[in-house]
This record gives sequence, structure tokens and C-alpha cells, in this order.
Amino acid sequence: MNSNWFKIVMKMTKVEYGKKLLLKGVPVIFNTKGATLKIGQNVTIKSSFLSNLVGLYSKTIIVTRTPEAKLMIGNNVGISGATIYARKGIYIGDNTAIGGNCKILDNDFHPIDIEERIQLLTDKHGGEATEKIPAKEIYIGNNCFLGCNSIILKGTILGNGCVVGAGAVVSGKFEDNCVIAGNPAKIIRKL
Repeated sequence: MNSNWFKIVMKMTKVEYGKKLLLKGVPVIFNTKGATLKIGQNVTIKSSFLSNLVGLYSKTIIVTRTPEAKLMIGNNVGISGATIYARKGIYIGDNTAIGGNCKILDNDFHPIDIEERIQLLTDKHGGEATEKIPAKEIYIGNNCFLGCNSIILKGTILGNGCVVGAGAVVSGKFEDNCVIAGNPAKIIRKL
């Protein structure tokens, strides 16, 4: 499948994207009916193994999962083999680099309560249990860099100019121009 054909499919599913969208390989981009998925101008999405030699594990996956979800990707953003999965909201600022295999997840995918989790597993349509999946918006500022294999968890707020170290597991609020690393991620340096 070539990228021009895929862009037509994106338009059909109401994915909005700006000029100069460059797809290297074919990503998985899915916008749930009623949700908002916007990709800015001059964005590069890498999804083929050789498009980033850090060693991509899979194609880039960008998904809105609920009708109320909002997923906004700014201008001049680079994404390599990442998963960006929104049930509530994910906002990524301009000039941000999202490293190989990064995961940005605004939800826990399953309820924390055992009974609700069992209900979700046994109810093929999700039902009420789906509404009980914890979700909280993620905000990633302008000019950020997320290192390869990092995980950005629900409710995270990264200020402008933040750098996230490779393999970091990030949760919480971080001010502008911080280097964040570790599991759990902590500020290790100010820029």
C-alpha cells in the first residue's frame, strides 16, 4: 500500500493532517467515529524497519479509542515506530521528536477493580466496564525529545523543551527544560 492511498483512507476516517505529511512505511492510524485526530504540517511518521536504525519493533500506531477522544499532533513532529493511544486526550507540541518504540498512553487499558476487569474480559462489547478504564489527558510541550522505548503514562504533563531518556517510564508533571530519566522517571538535570 503506498502512502498516497493511505492518506485517502485517513481522510475517509476524518483524520485531519497538514501539508508535507511524510509516511515512511504504512502506519496504523485509526480515528473512532466522533473523535478528533489532527496531525500538523511537516510531520514525519516512520513505520518501516529501515526508516529508523534504532530498531523499530512495529509500525507506528496512532489511535483514538472513544468518541470523545482528542489526539492533536503539532507541526514539525517526528514519530518512529511509536504507539499513541488516546481514550481521553493527547496533545503533542510543535518540533517534538518521538523516538523509536515510544508509547504514549492516556489510559490503563483495563479497569483496576477485579470485578470490573472480569466484566470487561467477559463482555465482548465492553459495556459499562469500558467506561471505568482510568484515563487522564497527556500534554507534551513544544521542542521535546522522547527517547527510544520510553513510556509516557496517563496524566503526564511535559513542559516545553523536555528531554526524556531512553527507556524512561514517565508519570507526573515536569516543568520546562528538564532532562527526565529512570523508572519511575525523575528530573536528573535542568537545561
